[in-house]
Amino acid sequence: MSMADSRRWLRRARRAFTRIQQFRPLQVPDAPAQPARDPWPGDATEGARLVKGELNVAGTIRPLRPGGWNQLTGQAMTRAAAHDFTWLRDLRALGTDAARGRARTLVADWIGTQHADPLSERPDVVGGRITAWLGHYDFFAASADDAFRKKLMSRVAADAVTLAAALPAEELDARALTALKGLIAAAVALPDHPALLTRALRFLPQEIARQVLPDGCHVERSPAVQLGALKDLIEIRSLLQSINAAQPAPIGSAIERMVLGIRTLRHGDGGLALFNGSKEESPELIDLVLTQAGRSGRAPVLLADGGFYRLAAGRSLLIVDAGVPAPRGLDRFAHAGTLSLELSVGRERLIVNCGAAPAASEAWRDALRATAAHSTLVIADVNSSELAPDGLGRRPEKVEVERQEASGAHWLETSHDGWLKPFGAIHRRRLYMAESGEDVRGEDAIEAAMPQAFTIRFHLHPAVTASLQQDGEAALLRLPSGSGWRLRAEGARMTLEESIYLGTNEARRAEQVVLSGYADGPQQVKWAVSKVG
Repeated sequence: MSMADSRRWLRRARRAFTRIQQFRPLQVPDAPAQPARDPWPGDATEGARLVKGELNVAGTIRPLRPGGWNQLTGQAMTRAAAHDFTWLRDLRALGTDAARGRARTLVADWIGTQHADPLSERPDVVGGRITAWLGHYDFFAASADDAFRKKLMSRVAADAVTLAAALPAEELDARALTALKGLIAAAVALPDHPALLTRALRFLPQEIARQVLPDGCHVERSPAVQLGALKDLIEIRSLLQSINAAQPAPIGSAIERMVLGIRTLRHGDGGLALFNGSKEESPELIDLVLTQAGRSGRAPVLLADGGFYRLAAGRSLLIVDAGVPAPRGLDRFAHAGTLSLELSVGRERLIVNCGAAPAASEAWRDALRATAAHSTLVIADVNSSELAPDGLGRRPEKVEVERQEASGAHWLETSHDGWLKPFGAIHRRRLYMAESGEDVRGEDAIEAAMPQAFTIRFHLHPAVTASLQQDGEAALLRLPSGSGWRLRAEGARMTLEESIYLGTNEARRAEQVVLSGYADGPQQVKWAVSKVG
């Protein structure tokens, strides 16, 4: 028996022992003892899609119909999203009798199905499903017949026992918080079984300590994951408050710190920066999350532990990923985007990363994880981190940063060693933002014994129009508001090429400014983005 097999056997044995010792068959009430309404808004458009038998997961559409649970296809993220029932909030947002009927039909069909996909029983999926069923109970179950409600509550109780015995979850990332949230929701609904809450509170503090860095950045270094984890903690706090349970000390502090982290990673349009598997997300949802979180403050200029830096002056905002990628086992959404940047002006995005398609095919997903899909330098079309199906292989081990500020102007000097093994090369990026915010300058350099061919890419938001000027030595960038910006460079050839943008669930055509260097040419490029007029 291998070491991995031994660990799996011991885990199964521990779960079975825990189930026998602590969790006898639960008495099942006719309804939840406490209401636990889901606090987040749904999308009525997506609800209408669900009524027609389709589920949208991060822009990837899959059929979702009664009798089709064992025919679900696609990435694990897509299948897990089907089984966790979080999409019930979209049917609730639609609010029609057809939506309520579809919710009831799918829940009953799921309960009556023997599921072949082990993802349906993964702790975070079970936790999400329990929370969704209880959080939408008033919408689809309260008016149902006695038989339906009895089956629903029986399954909630059975899943709660399974989930309690499965803790601590093998997934050490944000999914562990979702699993704990589900167990706490079940404990609130089934107060006659205090062992459920005791077990959840045993593991909650250590999960918070592992996942929330001192600066408030989530350990996975993904703005989207950060938002999701913050939502889970807010729900956990609310559930505990609903039964006047003592709050573990780390919850309040973690929520306060994560709020500041979200503010750091937010552009002027209210959406998130596009790093490590993130999309913009709804500004209204982000506002609601921050309001529900409570205390807030100004966005910090950096997340030192997470490795994100925020340079703001005038109406301009530059957000830079200058951190080591997330550790192995916590890098499921990690991109090869070290030292990439995004620039926005007021509520308009100018320079972006391409976004993400975490639920799409592996080839499409990896195309957006590649270094070339980010606004940074690429050596010889080789990614700065090696892409693997569940994370990263080779990656930068050392990222150095020095930040200075004086009289409202900002300097950021950074470097990483992601290409040290394949090319013996270090990438250095220097950034400057003037106090007006209307002059942003950069310098990208490669330090290597042998000169390398390289490109520097500036992906533009789809709303930006671009044209080459001055014999290809500059590009004029025009924002929808009419504001003009000029991108100039020296030390490389400038071209304008096609790009794509998946900052939302809809893929949009875009453009990119590409600066191409040569293996026998200078290993340094100076560039500037300045306002015109």
